[in-house]
Amino acid sequence: MLLVAFALAVFSHTFIFEPYKIPSGSMEQTIMPGDLVISEKVSYRFAAPKQGDIVTFHEVNPNNNPEHNRILIKRIIATAGQTVDLQGGHVVVDGKPLSEPYTLNKPNYPLVGSHISFPFVVPEGCMWVMGDNRTNSQDSRFFGAVPLQSITGKAFCIHWPFNHMKLL
Repeated sequence: MLLVAFALAVFSHTFIFEPYKIPSGSMEQTIMPGDLVISEKVSYRFAAPKQGDIVTFHEVNPNNNPEHNRILIKRIIATAGQTVDLQGGHVVVDGKPLSEPYTLNKPNYPLVGSHISFPFVVPEGCMWVMGDNRTNSQDSRFFGAVPLQSITGKAFCIHWPFNHMKLL
């Protein structure tokens, strides 16, 4: 019985869902530091990620530095072929300003030290991600487009603490 329970737990963790503890404030107010989030791994086997999804993914690590091999959580702002621009503190995708109530009207500017220039066309097989807390998030404005194959799942819900519980 114990072996079956262990096998089910390993199978579920490997193929269905994975819990994450949020270490930073990059997704505030949607997800707070210390929240425990469940990321499901099934839906992207049947449908492509889309604008607005909150995803977990392997950190972009161009130098294969083991210190930078974390799982990050951000919101998809644009997908392959879309053009992202930052104009007057607003995110513009394909010439249209995004309505982003989850940012609490925080400004959107390029990040200091970034090699990314705007407007930016998202390459095929990639996505553009940003944290909801735009003044405290290292995201695609810093590291560029993220390959779709680096996605580990779609954030599904906050399950702890109880007063933060919600579907994402």
